[in-house]
Amino acid sequence: MAQVVLENIYKSFPLRQGEPEKEATTESVSPDADRPLSTSVLRRINLTVEDGEFMVLVGPSGCGKSTLLRSIAGLEIVTAGNIWVGDRLVNDLPPKDRDIAMVFQNYALYPHLTVYDNLAFGLRRSGKDKKEEGRGKKEEGRRKKREEIINESNNWVINNFKKEQIYPFFEDFLVGITRNLPKGLRYLSEREKAVGERVLRVAQLLQIESLLNRLPKQLSGGQKQRVALGRAMARNPEVFLMDEPLSNLDAKLRAETRSQIVQLQRQLGTTTIYVTHDQTEAMTMGDRIAIMDGGQLQQVAQPLELYRKPANLFVAQFIGSPPMNLLPVKFMAPLLISHPQFRFTLPDIWAKNLQQYDGKSLILGIRPEHLSIHPPATKNLSVQVEIVEALGHETYLRVSLTDAPAVQMQVRVPPDRTVRVGEELWLSIAHDKIHLFDPDTELAIFPRTI
Repeated sequence: MAQVVLENIYKSFPLRQGEPEKEATTESVSPDADRPLSTSVLRRINLTVEDGEFMVLVGPSGCGKSTLLRSIAGLEIVTAGNIWVGDRLVNDLPPKDRDIAMVFQNYALYPHLTVYDNLAFGLRRSGKDKKEEGRGKKEEGRRKKREEIINESNNWVINNFKKEQIYPFFEDFLVGITRNLPKGLRYLSEREKAVGERVLRVAQLLQIESLLNRLPKQLSGGQKQRVALGRAMARNPEVFLMDEPLSNLDAKLRAETRSQIVQLQRQLGTTTIYVTHDQTEAMTMGDRIAIMDGGQLQQVAQPLELYRKPANLFVAQFIGSPPMNLLPVKFMAPLLISHPQFRFTLPDIWAKNLQQYDGKSLILGIRPEHLSIHPPATKNLSVQVEIVEALGHETYLRVSLTDAPAVQMQVRVPPDRTVRVGEELWLSIAHDKIHLFDPDTELAIFPRTI
């Protein structure tokens, strides 16, 4: 297992022929003035994923999260910056030498191989089961063996060459040509036996032992996803990378597989970076979440901290379903918030941090669950119900302000509260749950901590 550190990562692609220059950015990570115009997709990415942590990268389509994941894997070359896996700088290493396993959105299973052979493929290519045999010890043993060979007679050199080079070649040949024969007629080398043991352990962990002899076309979507996970796990890498692995599954199977992935990651303790655009996955799976937009990190924090203390307007609207309601308001010292339809006084903890905004406009944010139906009052909002979404365990209302029908909001009410479309209501705001944002910088303004 290993820590992953991203230092000031930039990634840009050359401007394609015929692409309008206005769609590209000339922001450069090099002082070279002759650098061609390029489209920048990652900018100033600084992120540390701790050893054994489950980090989720989340953001809208096109925000650069998959490009960042591919850059860590070595499938994309970063324009600038450093990528560390453990104590190794991996910028110049090919993907196969980074000790990273990746699970793709489309599973990427070999259609002509059985589940067993798909799981074993990486182990056979690597030539060893990393869990059973340390890489450093094996290399040191080979070096000492070569020194011994040099000091022996020519006959010993020839015999040892046959033993160390030719015999493994024929052994692999025998394993390959007998693989599809009945079990009693197969030739199994020591390495193939180790591979088989590792595959069986992974299959038992994922509960797919009964599927080992099937081809991918004979599997359901959920089974294919477990095989793809198993192939990554079989190599026992230092880091797992997962690129939206659940997006092809239906809602029920997605929820089941989501919990399985979390449980497996906790059992294995492998550092995991998981990409998704689904905020439910992000909130329920990650130890921490990194929110991206426009190729940049917006905020990195634990799930509930993101929900309760969003750093800016983008995070506030992206995290939460339904999203946070936003209303333009005016602040008047010492603690008055005013809107054409309501006004109320803020708690004292806001006084110090709002001094500079006296007489200025702010953006008020309030979550749907922090609005409640109350009697008419100057501090409450008058609204008209546009849509009622009764989900059984809760009900969501889409409402519009009575004096400004174009301004719409969403409200969560108890399931036993009957509401009709067209009904007029008065909504009370939970003053201790509000969020305020600077309309110019879009950054959050936080109250003084007690």
